[in-house]
Amino acid sequence: MFTEENGKIWLATGTERIYLEPKMANRHGLIAGATGTGKTVTLKVIAESFSEMGVPVFIADIKGDVSGMCLPGCENKHIRRSIDTMGIENFNYTSFPVRFFDVYAKLGHPVRTTISDMGPELLARLLDLNEIQSGVLRIVFRIADDNGLLLLDLKDLRSMLQFVADNANDYKIRYGNVSAQSIGAIQRALLTLEDEGGNIFFGEPALDIADWFDWGADGRGVMNILECAELFQHPLLYATFLLWMLTELYELLPEAGDLDKPKIAFFFDEAHLLFNDAPKALLEKVEQVVRLIRSKGVSVWFITQNPMDIPESVLA
Repeated sequence: MFTEENGKIWLATGTERIYLEPKMANRHGLIAGATGTGKTVTLKVIAESFSEMGVPVFIADIKGDVSGMCLPGCENKHIRRSIDTMGIENFNYTSFPVRFFDVYAKLGHPVRTTISDMGPELLARLLDLNEIQSGVLRIVFRIADDNGLLLLDLKDLRSMLQFVADNANDYKIRYGNVSAQSIGAIQRALLTLEDEGGNIFFGEPALDIADWFDWGADGRGVMNILECAELFQHPLLYATFLLWMLTELYELLPEAGDLDKPKIAFFFDEAHLLFNDAPKALLEKVEQVVRLIRSKGVSVWFITQNPMDIPESVLA
């Protein structure tokens, strides 16, 4: 918990208190332990501490365990035992500024982006296209740009692919060869993404990720909670969202060096679900962000049962 007297996060008590220095908090974290050992409670306490420090927070909520932070807690014997054991004085239950998001727009603000904003490079990596197919996709985006056509959703992209295929000979000299086989392969990959719910994620209004950097009237960082109970049943759609989010975040923030505290903190609960059968493009992007984004003032936390659940390249 956050302690105002020294401005640090109080993690545990042994022979003496153990604190996490805010200046060190943008070094990334891992919370690991067997079921029932208190991983989610630890997540919530650390996330609340960041909020009290004035740091906005993003949490991928898998089980709906963290949504209750919008209301003050209630006394029970387990909480009372922890309070007494740690010797916490004048403990007050409080609510936190919370904002809910949901890709399916059922339990929170909708999370959407456009095909044009996603871009051909990320989309090609996500769909696991080969070099030739990726080149064709870049040509399709370039033709759309040159003609002032904004690709909003998967239907727009499908129509543009069909248009380019039908007029391939007209574009061959200026843009390069576009084969029907490559267009067909891209269409098949898009069909898989569409079946996973991609038609929900792509469209307008597009989310401005800068909106997550927000504070309550009292200066506490806003908790941005992404409802993931349904989303995690569609791993390709979740990978699509995460790939877009991390890329946008990395491009949005300038280099900051060592700050007194992070600009924002990200928590990914049940992280093993995130990496199970994840596309290679996602793992590469997560590894890149984890390695480089600390210098931009971002703190990333993974919560899982076993450290081996996290890919070695990310865990390193």
